[in-house]
Amino acid sequence: MTGNSISKITPVILSGGFGSRLWPLSRRERPKQFLPIFSGQSLFQKTCERVSSQQFRAPLVISNQDHRFLIGEQMAELGIEPQAIVLEPCGRNTAAPAALAALMALETDKNAIVLLLPSDHLVADDKEFLCAVDAAHAAAEAGQIVTFGIEPSEPNTGYGYIKLCEGAASVRKVDAFVEKPDLATAEEFLKDGNYLWNAGIFMYSAAAMRDAFLKHAPDIWEQVAKASKNARRDLDFLRLEEESFAQVRNISFDYAIMENEENVACVPTDPGWSDLGSWPAIWESMAKNDEGNSALGEAIFEQSKNCLVYSEDALVSVVGLEDVVVVNTKDALLVAAKDKAQDVKKVVEQLDKANRPETVQHRRVYRPWGWSERISEGERFRVQSMMIEPGKGLTLQRHIHRAEHWVVVSGTLEVTIDGKDELISENQSVFVPLGARHKLQNPGKIPVRMIEVQSGAYIAEDDILRV
Repeated sequence: MTGNSISKITPVILSGGFGSRLWPLSRRERPKQFLPIFSGQSLFQKTCERVSSQQFRAPLVISNQDHRFLIGEQMAELGIEPQAIVLEPCGRNTAAPAALAALMALETDKNAIVLLLPSDHLVADDKEFLCAVDAAHAAAEAGQIVTFGIEPSEPNTGYGYIKLCEGAASVRKVDAFVEKPDLATAEEFLKDGNYLWNAGIFMYSAAAMRDAFLKHAPDIWEQVAKASKNARRDLDFLRLEEESFAQVRNISFDYAIMENEENVACVPTDPGWSDLGSWPAIWESMAKNDEGNSALGEAIFEQSKNCLVYSEDALVSVVGLEDVVVVNTKDALLVAAKDKAQDVKKVVEQLDKANRPETVQHRRVYRPWGWSERISEGERFRVQSMMIEPGKGLTLQRHIHRAEHWVVVSGTLEVTIDGKDELISENQSVFVPLGARHKLQNPGKIPVRMIEVQSGAYIAEDDILRV
């Protein structure tokens, strides 16, 4: 950044979405922002890095409690220490976190400047994005609420729009916010030249945002303040008080504040932005061969054009097709025409109605101590692979309905069974009888890989009694 402003910016990263249109890759317990599909990094990590220069304070992350360990793990991989990871006890749209960001920033600096941004957007040109932030900084310090408008490349009907007042300045006054249009209207917007895509990124002084909430939505500010005041620390996280937060009005930041506030400006920018809200958007962001085909994983394309393949563990062949998306995970397969890809969310709705697990989690489930991945299961048994990180382990527990057999594949495992400690190393195994008190610990410097076989009359996660 090259501006003259000297006050540092507090980046506030919102990370509570699911991304149902990217099913079956995106699941509730591991949604799209945490998937490492961009050169081994996730969108969340790329967002954190984008706001990690000297112009920024340590980031504040606002998320739901289901993703807390993913956030901590992915930030630790980058070596970024957050100002705080705040956990919402329930979803209340985007107005609540916008108010919370201002409130928490004011607690440390009455002149604080906040950059509020989603964690699941792709920005190809970080330099251009930071130039836009630089342009917005002075306007935010002057008390304006600044939004970032993306210069449209097509008449897209999937985005909301920002209508700008006439002018050519780097920061322009906003005339109106416009809902997602139909195709004919979007084409008119593109011809007009004063309409930009609404990226959902905002910059403001915490004091100006406090004043805006007190003017337009004082009930939200009051309830968020209560939930923050009564928040409690839990390990590395800050849990908002549930009763107060549940009473916060469920409304978007745009509806609650931006469409009612007059002191709103916009920075037009073109940083190669996409909200990656669908599989065609993923295809657009990827490198392609001469026929327009893209692949993440192993794929063969024969007489096919403009197709996308994602495959975790199998070779996928696409023959004689155009404009098709194929997504293969270990427990679900999606084949869709690109022009119907928005309807993937309808599949998710059907699965939710049937209480299917495929919308909630993958076979690999991430835990505070590492992960477990289901290999096979049937009547009276389950087999899973497990990874336990160095220095971590499973707490003392016992099971009423199942016994367990552990085989160490690599590393060294410290096992406690009914008070007896034992070290188990590669190619060794141990049996845990039904009802025995047991715990696991990785005392070494490398991850432990192991196979667990569960057997008994009832195989389920709720057959755990923690001691």
